[in-house]
Amino acid sequence: MKKITIYTTPYCPFCIRAKQLLKNKNIEFQEIDLSEEPGQFDEMSKKSNGARTVPQIFVDDTHIGDCDYIHELDNKGKLDKILGI
Repeated sequence: MKKITIYTTPYCPFCIRAKQLLKNKNIEFQEIDLSEEPGQFDEMSKKSNGARTVPQIFVDDTHIGDCDYIHELDNKGKLDKILGI
């Protein structure tokens, strides 16, 4: 099974949408809430080539993108393959 990590904040509507998409696909993921772990922000930004917004989604430490991008991948039928389902 692939390791899915999503960096979020609790007040972000895009984070909520991205997590709901993963939940609808029955995908387990590790959530890193930057409001609780602000020290993780620099790691997220570094791993995502400078992205400074949430959510940022990673599959097996490979940066997949943000909320809009994973929905775009899903609409094109590519997300399931990336997630390994």
